[in-house]
Amino acid sequence: MVSARSLIERLGLQPHPEGGWYREIFRSPVRVQTPRGERSAITTIYYLLEAGQLSRWHVVQADEIWHFYGGSPLELLDYQPERRELTRTVLDSANAVGVIAVNEWQAARSLGGFSLVGCTVGPGFDFADFRFVTDLPDHAAHFKSELARHQDLL
Repeated sequence: MVSARSLIERLGLQPHPEGGWYREIFRSPVRVQTPRGERSAITTIYYLLEAGQLSRWHVVQADEIWHFYGGSPLELLDYQPERRELTRTVLDSANAVGVIAVNEWQAARSLGGFSLVGCTVGPGFDFADFRFVTDLPDHAAHFKSELARHQDLL
């Protein structure tokens, strides 16, 4: 049985600012223009969450596709702030892909010892396009009703 620690070492993962471990494995040389400037067309990372680690509520100004690779199932939360709609998806070997559309809020946690996933972002990921939800104005109002039970992911 593979351990989280052995995967972190074997895949060369580093701490991620939102929580967990990651390593970029592809950044397209193709460049595209976005309202925020030029970006790679697409990027992909390995991302691992151990038990008790969280992918804190955040928003990316690009579409993100999550791919389940192994370990325990992963709970992926997707919140559409304009409609105040929360969607919960459990990624595992039977349901291996989740999609978070541009500007939707997202958070995740492993439902066991660890979860290994991949995240593909298009246009490609740039930390300039990333914000923690806690940095957004009026975010707290959403956590008083719709997201109250998910405040632990802030």
